[in-house]
Amino acid sequence: MSTSMRATQLVRFGEPDTAFTSRELPRPTPGPGQVLVRVLATSVNPLDLQTRRGDYRDQLPLPAVIGNDVSGTVVENGPGADEFRPGDEVWYLAPIFAGQGTYAEYHVVDQALVARKPAGLSHVEAAGLALVGMTAWQALVERTGLRLGERVLVHGGAGGVGSAAIQVAAALGAEVVTTARAKDHEFVTALGATTVIDFSAGDYAEQVRALGGVDVVLDTVGGDTLSRSAEILADRGRVVSIVDIPQPQNLLAAWGVNATYHFLFVEPDRAGLEALGRLVDLGKLRPVIGAVFPLADIAEAHALLEGGSAAGGRKRPRGKIAIAVDPQAG
Repeated sequence: MSTSMRATQLVRFGEPDTAFTSRELPRPTPGPGQVLVRVLATSVNPLDLQTRRGDYRDQLPLPAVIGNDVSGTVVENGPGADEFRPGDEVWYLAPIFAGQGTYAEYHVVDQALVARKPAGLSHVEAAGLALVGMTAWQALVERTGLRLGERVLVHGGAGGVGSAAIQVAAALGAEVVTTARAKDHEFVTALGATTVIDFSAGDYAEQVRALGGVDVVLDTVGGDTLSRSAEILADRGRVVSIVDIPQPQNLLAAWGVNATYHFLFVEPDRAGLEALGRLVDLGKLRPVIGAVFPLADIAEAHALLEGGSAAGGRKRPRGKIAIAVDPQAG
């Protein structure tokens, strides 16, 4: 096995076309309790865009390999790592801002964070589900405790987290309301949404109140969502946000409905991945892959996710943008 690997490094903060460089780097070696994984696919997330722009520069000395989703195969075990064998197909969410990221051919990770890849998913699909699926699971199950028969509002249902959250909520037996542009209504309905609101065609809060309000709100869009959630929550309703809050918001109205607010920065967790895998096996969860790029085209993938056009004039797709580190990973 070669002692080097191909990787894409973030060498400066800023625009995609000047931020990245492809390099040959030393292949990492697994330590105690770790496994070395050949990365067959990874993906691009909004967190990656924020990292590239420099939002977390205090936590990330450059140059650095970023990225957090992995689907691949185990190739080597470190001392004491005996849960997986070389050749096992695995997927996981890499620790954020802790060591090398996943825009590379190989990655080292603690075996405790790794799960066996669902057989029904390709590596590209698994890599496209890890972070967004874990975010949806931790937000709806672990933080808000969404229950059978409750009504949840998922903001931004056509996005990566939104599309996963609709499916997770529907699998839990919740009634799913989501916001999406008119062109995406059929798409989010097929995922499991029972009511779709065009946020660009009127006040979404008024439309949600007409339904009788909601028990849970998942905020994936930011803006004034936190303050306005109090207008649509049932008594003892819950709000969970995955979005940075640039300006303070007045949440006094939330007192009147005994609301609970949660703020989530997703964490790696094998148990959550295994739960998602069971939903995949049951046919209740499927990643939405909107575009696939090779590792060498990370900059184009970032530009596309950021809302611009990549090569060929493509517009930002629904769902996730995946990276096939191995061309055969799809």
